[in-house]
Amino acid sequence: MALNNTYDAYDTDGAYGADGAYGAFDARPVQQETAVGAGAQILLLALLGTAIGMGTAGWLTGLAFAFATWAVLSRALHRSRLPSFGPANRVTLGRATLVGGVTALVAESFSGAPPVSLLVGLTAVALILDGVDGKVARRTGTSSALGARFDMEVDAFLILVLSVYVALDLGPWVLLIGGMRYVFVAAARVWPWLTAPLPPSTARKTVAALQGVLLLLAGADLLPRVANAGVVALALGLLVWSFGRDVLWLWRTSRQPRTPARAAVRELVAQ
Repeated sequence: MALNNTYDAYDTDGAYGADGAYGAFDARPVQQETAVGAGAQILLLALLGTAIGMGTAGWLTGLAFAFATWAVLSRALHRSRLPSFGPANRVTLGRATLVGGVTALVAESFSGAPPVSLLVGLTAVALILDGVDGKVARRTGTSSALGARFDMEVDAFLILVLSVYVALDLGPWVLLIGGMRYVFVAAARVWPWLTAPLPPSTARKTVAALQGVLLLLAGADLLPRVANAGVVALALGLLVWSFGRDVLWLWRTSRQPRTPARAAVRELVAQ
């Protein structure tokens, strides 16, 4: 997950920095929460290992996910200087734990056949909770840039893992769904205009939410193979349309003259 570069604006002399109005920043409380998350991930892997006799591939992949989540999230929390982890981030961390379990099961599927019902169950709960953390953040007044990015990265990685799982049956073209967001991020390093803020879009949110649902349906082994291919093709088509529309909007916006008023509005939106 690429949380590292999100919070460069928060330096050590920021709102909660050593020289700030709030005094010295103590990162230990929020860092302890990430450690609890890593512990929960290991516990889930142990339960999965006991239930299905998970092999080396599943264990190594699950442990690698737990370590990477802990390391990247800990660094992002330290740089963001959040005074507390917050209830919404706890929900997202719980989702990340479930995604780690799904990742381990998908890795195990390369050499074995983990129960589809178990994979579907973990994924379904993770997708349902996707609509919870945002509501919790708004109701508790704990929304933050870190929380939004954390939620986005968990979503993106789950879609990538599901794409890998479904691709084992339908072919590598399914990986386009999971990889498209990461290609967009990589392209933004070459074309900075892709990093401009996008206007809110219900269509974009709907298409993003459908990706997990449609991939889960295809991976649940409930439909004939041809039907599953149609479901995944629909998901890919919607995603291409959504990304294409956003890229076109960003390109057109980047070519418009930056008047002082327009620049002020874009800076305000980016905050």
